[in-house]
Amino acid sequence: MSLIYENQNIKIEIEPSEIPWLKIFTQNTYKEMSEVPKEIRMEIYDLLDIIEKKMMTYYTPTKINIASFGNYVPHVHWHIMARFEEDAYYPEPMWGKKQRDSNLDLPSFETFCEKLKEKLHE
Repeated sequence: MSLIYENQNIKIEIEPSEIPWLKIFTQNTYKEMSEVPKEIRMEIYDLLDIIEKKMMTYYTPTKINIASFGNYVPHVHWHIMARFEEDAYYPEPMWGKKQRDSNLDLPSFETFCEKLKEKLHE
């Protein structure tokens, strides 16, 4: 696990992948989003918006995917992924059927995370 941001309510982790992929978790375990206190839900939505916009401007992806399932991990969390027509799974979800071998040439993910950290600490 690689943590890039944390406060008393949430944490943001990197999901190792060929594509830019982050996950937002609540610090306390809630099974459903409706159980999350309103102020933390609003914080999550704000973070989703910030991350999506940063991914769009930094990577210019084909699409941003945002998902929250929690079937295997029944703890509220969100996946935010920059998707590209050339990625190995597109247009399938990243946990779907692989469509092709891929060798994406993307801008530095480490630099993206540093820029995102700066924005999150404003």
